Amino acid sequence: MRAVGIRLFLAGVLAASALPSAFAQGLFDDAEARRRIDTLRQQIDANQRSLDERLAKIESTSSNRDALLELSSQLEALRNDTARMRGQLEMLANQAENADKRQKDFYLDIDTRLRKLEQTREQAGGDKPVGAEAEPSPAENKAYQAALDQFKLGNYPLAVSAMQGFLVTYPASPLAANAQYWVGMAYSGQRDYKNSIAAQRKVLATWPDSPKAPDAMLSIASAQETMGDRKSAQKTLEDLVGRYPSSSAATSAKQRLAAFSRR
Repeated sequence: MRAVGIRLFLAGVLAASALPSAFAQGLFDDAEARRRIDTLRQQIDANQRSLDERLAKIESTSSNRDALLELSSQLEALRNDTARMRGQLEMLANQAENADKRQKDFYLDIDTRLRKLEQTREQAGGDKPVGAEAEPSPAENKAYQAALDQFKLGNYPLAVSAMQGFLVTYPASPLAANAQYWVGMAYSGQRDYKNSIAAQRKVLATWPDSPKAPDAMLSIASAQETMGDRKSAQKTLEDLVGRYPSSSAATSAKQRLAAFSRR
């Protein structure tokens, strides 16, 4: 009976120690964080298997006292390992939070950079693509800006809905390519990288000559790299440099390719 009680107690300890890993698995999306978290989870699983084996020995031996002393030592080691793992997970959480902030700042920098390039074509504060023949109406500008503001505030689900609503209301707008681009970026902000890639590919398929097209490819490469598909990310960056060599996104792509070659 004592061995059964110990088994139940240890199961509770191990379940509690596994919770931070389960939480972290949903929190981190970059490949390195996932790898490290998986390693921690494997260590916890290994501890559980070891203790299960020792409990089995306890149940089959008459010298329970010596076995319990040994088990107590094992339990203390497990507690120390769990504390160490929790410290590592906390460090990973901080790193992920900082990465999120850098990513959001990068997104907003893209918009600021494009606005500066397009200032001579803008009207009423809108974000007008270079080379478009028509001017967006005041209503289009207002709806687009309201949707973009949701992204800047970090309200990514609402930004997706607002931009998609804009596309339904103004499908032929000069801002349509921009709206579709920000749909992809808002999905990326939610770590929904599959939908982000699909949204950005729609920009490339429907508006290949838009100034947002090179940045859409850059966004696709970022999503692919975050998902751990480095080979596809590298190819996307190479295609970007080939298709839009004079774009500022191509400059960023070249820098990333150089970083790839140093790894």
